[in-house]
Amino acid sequence: MMGSEKGDPQERPVHEVKITKSFYLGLYEVTQARYEKIMGKNPSHFKGPNRPVDSVTWNNAVLFCKKLSEKEGVKYRLPAEAEWEYACRAGTKTEYYWGDEMDGEYAWYDGNSEKKTSDLYDRFAEAYTHDVGQKKPNAWGLYDMSGNVYEWCQDWYDEDYYDNSPGKDPQGPKDGKRRVLRGGSWYNSPRRYRSALRHWDDPVYSLDNCGFRIARAAD
Repeated sequence: MMGSEKGDPQERPVHEVKITKSFYLGLYEVTQARYEKIMGKNPSHFKGPNRPVDSVTWNNAVLFCKKLSEKEGVKYRLPAEAEWEYACRAGTKTEYYWGDEMDGEYAWYDGNSEKKTSDLYDRFAEAYTHDVGQKKPNAWGLYDMSGNVYEWCQDWYDEDYYDNSPGKDPQGPKDGKRRVLRGGSWYNSPRRYRSALRHWDDPVYSLDNCGFRIARAAD
């Protein structure tokens, strides 16, 4: 069941989705070390080889997948939004993949990312990303599905998409101006970490709270 009746309008209606093709999803967000090895540069604002790459555009995330695919002979890609939520939930129906209340044991958020002040600008200065895999994983062993950095999905964003999305393997709208982001990041409040939360941004924007993880078909 995709979406949430307790969330924002773009998360409704809650609807049944069937994913008919098995896929693999990275256990971790793509790290800076891995990104730099493939792309030859590291755009991140918060430097650290095992931290998730940040400040990466959707376009460059797709380019990374293309280059990694050519290098390894396996087709990598960004996950579809429906695949992402399915993997994040890991069989749960609660607001978060660990329950209905925020739990800092599972995610880096504005309450535990070394934020030392409530002032907006100081908050951005004091909070930051952390090495991947430091928090508890979800039931399927995936780390940081909530928090650390938002994760780009392959889909175009449409706030009304759930009103008419297909029941099998939805791939998002055919076109648009913004791409889907999921998962919340290091500076967000707990509400932004819910499994159904939808976010979006221009595919050419590079923000220090945006990264990605990769997917590939299982066959």
